Amino acid sequence: MSEAHWYVVHTYSGYENKVKVDIEKTIENRNLQDQILEVSVPLESVIELKNGVEKKADKKMFPGYVLIHMVMNDDTWYVVRNTRGVTGFVGPGSKPVPLTEEEMEKLGFKNEEIIVGFEEGDTVVVTSGAWKDTVGAIKSINEGKKTITMSVEMFGRETPVELNFSEVKKM
Repeated sequence: MSEAHWYVVHTYSGYENKVKVDIEKTIENRNLQDQILEVSVPLESVIELKNGVEKKADKKMFPGYVLIHMVMNDDTWYVVRNTRGVTGFVGPGSKPVPLTEEEMEKLGFKNEEIIVGFEEGDTVVVTSGAWKDTVGAIKSINEGKKTITMSVEMFGRETPVELNFSEVKKM
């Protein structure tokens, strides 16, 4: 499998969040979590002055653009390119050009090396959120999204739940 890179996708103005949500739904429906790792609409905090009152707000850094961390292949290209609101990838013609590590660092995206302290099959306890104090075994680990999947009993049946690394600890 080839390596994942960050790509820039051009969208209709105002559709950035809708495109993000639609791509994330498609990732889940088509089980592409290992190929499309992250979809981001970069925001920056600004202080606006309205009627003499300072108000903190989040503004899109790049209106009309969405950043996607993905492995480029025919399937992922098709999924992203055919999402409603997407006009295309940034790059010459139909050939997407990935952002360099240097460009990503300037945008505030650091390539962090993650050391995962658990493995599939380990028993963990949930430390926060709706599943707090739930104990279960890890079914899968997604280092790109920094999540684990574990099964919990809900309504008398085993149900997979995806949790962030920060929400669980090893028993």
